[in-house]
Amino acid sequence: QVQLVESGGGLVQAGESLRLSCAASGRTISNLSIGWFRRAPGKEREFVAATYRSGGFTLYADFLKGRFTISRDDAKNTVSLQMNSLNPEDTAVYYCAGTDRHLPGKAQSAYDYWGQGTQVTASS
Repeated sequence: QVQLVESGGGLVQAGESLRLSCAASGRTISNLSIGWFRRAPGKEREFVAATYRSGGFTLYADFLKGRFTISRDDAKNTVSLQMNSLNPEDTAVYYCAGTDRHLPGKAQSAYDYWGQGTQVTASS
């Protein structure tokens, strides 16, 4: 059984950075495509970024404008999301999701395993 656990959330000032981590158990993370999603207060959960299990391909939401970077550390069995220049609009619960699919894309329905989420709050 695959379990995903997020960590690294917290409270920061606008313009600061945070690094989220997604740790996998029950499966080697190099055999999973991993996505990050977020749910802001009063809004639907939305796609943020993904790293595919094949070829190291990465995919980002258009609204990020290069501020976030997703990366893998197979030795630690983790995937990280480096978030720079945070602003209050980035305040949300961030979720890590995984799938065996090679090309899952941005759709939440393509991801089978979900973490519990970690809160990120950026204050102005």
